[in-house]
Amino acid sequence: MTTSRNKICSLFDIQYPLIQGGMIWCAGWELAAAVSNSGGLGLLGAGSMYPDVLDEQIQKCKAATVKPFGVNLPLLYPNIEAHIQTIIKYKVPIVFTSAGNPKIWTETLQKAGIKVVHVVSSVKFALKAQAAGVDAIVAEGFEAGGHNGRDETTTLCLIPMVRKAISIPLIAAGGIGDGRAMLAVMNLGADGAQVGSRFVASIESSAHANFKQAVIESQEGDTLLTLKELTPVRLLKNPFFELVQAAYQNGANAQALATLLGRGRAKKGMFEGDLEAGELEIGQIAGNFEAILPAAQIVKEFITDFNTAISTQSKFTL
Repeated sequence: MTTSRNKICSLFDIQYPLIQGGMIWCAGWELAAAVSNSGGLGLLGAGSMYPDVLDEQIQKCKAATVKPFGVNLPLLYPNIEAHIQTIIKYKVPIVFTSAGNPKIWTETLQKAGIKVVHVVSSVKFALKAQAAGVDAIVAEGFEAGGHNGRDETTTLCLIPMVRKAISIPLIAAGGIGDGRAMLAVMNLGADGAQVGSRFVASIESSAHANFKQAVIESQEGDTLLTLKELTPVRLLKNPFFELVQAAYQNGANAQALATLLGRGRAKKGMFEGDLEAGELEIGQIAGNFEAILPAAQIVKEFITDFNTAISTQSKFTL
């Protein structure tokens, strides 16, 4: 892969325009450092961390890599100010924000020398993020795992629409499970790719072994976007998911769904490995995975597949 002029590589000072998603309960320092050491950009998933935990995770990541890494920070997080202070204290070079208004913290972070990237699921919010002054945007399609957009716009449709609307660097996310898909979204106008689900099923992922195995064993159609009345989320089907579906069939309203969801479902499923009662967030592309691999091997395979796909692509003409 030739990356000398790639906007994302230049912006983050990385070798490959491949970003590991900052997934809650799955993206700790071991994974972030492994991806950054392999030439991509690793992210810590701060949305599932108390302030003291994020402090410790950043210190461990800095000790494990001299390469740039970042923090994924949901802006609705209750201890947001403490997280911001920690990020600035340790001079983390890059922050990916999501789930909130990027205008609130972008200037503060940039004044501290930090690059800010905001995650969106629509052209409307991409434009708002650009107006807020962020350095780049992640446009995430409907295929993605975890919390998602309400409009169900697929990556194939979303990326060219966002590319047309904005002028700053664009990162694609959602349904990107190998280097061929990475090339595809870059052909559509993205400058790089963010990958979540494939890195969940990595050795260094902080996800529970039970969850990793469930991801590997999943097949086409084993995930569904649900709970739109609360916050849309793509889940792997399991007994808890079936309870949600039964609640819908019985006419449950938003309050009843919130009561059913309760607190700590994602931690129970993804971090503690409760495949019965836990919430299992993963993308549609999980049905294509066959093995739990080291993060370095995942990065290597992405780049090899990317370059092979370019070579094959060049042979096609109409």
